[in-house]
Amino acid sequence: MVLVEMPLLSGLFGEQSNILTWIIQVFFLVFIFAYIFYGQRLQMALWARDIERSLYKLKALRDKAREISISTVKELGKPEVDPTSRIDQFLERFFIEPVNLDPAGIVWKLDHLLNVRDLSMKDEVRRLAPNADESTINNLENLLEAAMDLNFVYRYIRHYYLLSKRTKSYLLLAQLQMIMPIILEQASAFEGAIQAFSKGQPIGDGAGALVANKLVRGREWKKIEKDMVFAETNIDSRKVYVLKAEGPGGNVGKPGDAITTLIENLKSSDSSKPSLIIMVDAALKFEGEKTGDVAEGIGAAIGGIGVERFKIEEVANKYKIPLFAVVIKESLREAISPMKKEIYEGVEKALERIKRIINENTKEGDIVIIAGIGNTIGIA
Repeated sequence: MVLVEMPLLSGLFGEQSNILTWIIQVFFLVFIFAYIFYGQRLQMALWARDIERSLYKLKALRDKAREISISTVKELGKPEVDPTSRIDQFLERFFIEPVNLDPAGIVWKLDHLLNVRDLSMKDEVRRLAPNADESTINNLENLLEAAMDLNFVYRYIRHYYLLSKRTKSYLLLAQLQMIMPIILEQASAFEGAIQAFSKGQPIGDGAGALVANKLVRGREWKKIEKDMVFAETNIDSRKVYVLKAEGPGGNVGKPGDAITTLIENLKSSDSSKPSLIIMVDAALKFEGEKTGDVAEGIGAAIGGIGVERFKIEEVANKYKIPLFAVVIKESLREAISPMKKEIYEGVEKALERIKRIINENTKEGDIVIIAGIGNTIGIA
């Protein structure tokens, strides 16, 4: 029986194998043709779903920042009326840069507009929190600015997402999906900033201001320009003038104006000029670098739109004063979040580096200016 049935079974399985092969080939051809005509749409659908998930996270961060801002203003400012609607209007504020077709004088136009922006925002915060003191006003302004930035990021990404879907733009959607991890990382960094500003805690960006504070601990701070203070000390028989923004409220001040005024005052009082300017600030580290590492270089170590750096470079060039920089490395998240132990240790390293630079580049009796750049929230 076995010898008789073996050929029959072999034929039967052979026919089934041929049918299965044809089914696989037909399915594969159908898949190829479907992918040719619908693969791009499928890819766009996958990208769109990924972006939507990221948008939900951005919206959650934006809403949380708004809620914390409202509750903090109510708690610290004790307004008589509900500030919610005015805060929502504040979060929609924007800044228009001046025309740059003619570059001559654009720095001073920027300076003027930034002054107007700063004053108008502070006035609005005073109206929102009428019972808050000046330091609290500065902290609340920083808090609302962080919430405003998150609101802008969410609206900006949502705009391009909806535009790419409406126009079925494959390239726009692809670019948006590619940069979303970076956008999310930057947006999530503001979560730490919101917590720090609402509680008045020092942040990583205040490393330069903390260096200045430690250099003149116990000495009297004197006002020199709007939101800027200075104090005098001696380091290895050199007369040192230390500058920083006025604290402990969240403030960055105008270091360019302060350094210019100080140099002009020194020139007019005893006809002497500083032999050295050292600027100390936090700096964004590269991936793989250690938080709190200290580096030194040449130039004006200060961030922002460039107005203050321009003023410092102008006065240093006018009087031919060497301009040195010392930076403490940290990430963006660490810069706007509560100060970490590694950054504080970096401050101690920066102090030693500053003393070495002074000893190697000046002689006894020289005048040195040290500017601690950064946000002074939580730093007196």
